[in-house]
Amino acid sequence: MSRYVIDSCDDEHLILGDEGIDFDTLEDARTAALAALPDMARDKLATGDHRTFSTAVRDMDGTVFYRATLTLADEWLNAPNR
Repeated sequence: MSRYVIDSCDDEHLILGDEGIDFDTLEDARTAALAALPDMARDKLATGDHRTFSTAVRDMDGTVFYRATLTLADEWLNAPNR
């Protein structure tokens, strides 16, 4: 078991993990980083039409092993008055 930190960014805020989480494998840390992206996007849907969300997995020494990015672009097309 190894301790990895998951950092995240939502285009406005960079959140650096500090304590880390114990994962059985680096692949498990990757899965957790990917799973966080949809929740991050849902939390920010009402605040903008174009956003980029990212997560990164690093060890306690700061070596980054993995990064995932989700870009969300939405727009109204011929929308009635809202």
